[in-house]
Amino acid sequence: MENTINGIHHITAIAGDAKTNYDFYTRVLGLRMVKKTVNFDDPNTYHFYYGDENGTPGSILTFFPWGNQIPAGRRGTRQATEIGYSVPEGSLDFWLKRLDANKITYNKPAEKFGEQYLTFLDPDGLKFELTVPKITDNRIPWTTSEVAAEYATRGFHNVTITTNNIEETAKVLTDIFGYRLAEQHVNRFRFVTDAVENANIVDLVEAPGERAGHVAKGSVHHIAFRVANDDILMEFRKKVLDAGLQITDKIDRNYFYSLYFREPGGVLFEIASDNPGFATDETVEQLGSGLMLPPQYEPRREQIVKVLPVLN
Repeated sequence: MENTINGIHHITAIAGDAKTNYDFYTRVLGLRMVKKTVNFDDPNTYHFYYGDENGTPGSILTFFPWGNQIPAGRRGTRQATEIGYSVPEGSLDFWLKRLDANKITYNKPAEKFGEQYLTFLDPDGLKFELTVPKITDNRIPWTTSEVAAEYATRGFHNVTITTNNIEETAKVLTDIFGYRLAEQHVNRFRFVTDAVENANIVDLVEAPGERAGHVAKGSVHHIAFRVANDDILMEFRKKVLDAGLQITDKIDRNYFYSLYFREPGGVLFEIASDNPGFATDETVEQLGSGLMLPPQYEPRREQIVKVLPVLN
């Protein structure tokens, strides 16, 4: 993991009700609440981070739960349409029964690129795949009393982007991020980076006639790609600019440094650093237990707490 894009850092999506989101991801999916904070631009809205024990990049799924008053999104082109988690061999029966018991919409297992996967929708309609990867994923999972290690998600396997024409998006992945086209089946093109073993796949689905999706409740907001530190982050800023794309200045997100740009296919990409990590304002043992506010909002804590939904 040198001066490279090391797969996916995190994926951020938009949710409706905060408590419904919290219950689903911590209880049904069995993820750890790694950080409970607020949206930098809207401190009256939570920003939830779910992941493994340490909040390892490649396991982090984050949400802005903006409430049920926001409209539902619509899957289509110019957006990330599916989030893929890696699960152990032999675990799909467990997940079928669990999703069924919790009245979650799902499809029967299918196969693509030689891997079994199960598709389901979260309570807001966000689409997921649980995939048994060809190569065993040895990442250590977060476990709960209901989701044991032999079933638990390991972190991301892949993310899918649907686009009218893959060419320009593919160029960003290959020429800037160092991915390569590994496999193709009909209109699905699988791009992989060899910099890391996991959370290293981006699938591009080409749908020329399909209309653009609408990003709202139940949609992916952006995909963040991973770099080792913020020095390398700035090297990638230059690469993006050299490719003729616009990109933000470096932004301090407290737990990582970020750059944002919209790739030519319309999806918001972020590049995020591993440093400093999530165990800065809480210990690893305490992660996710308190409401951690960005310093600029700490003086308003009492007022913010009053408007945030109660989770427990």
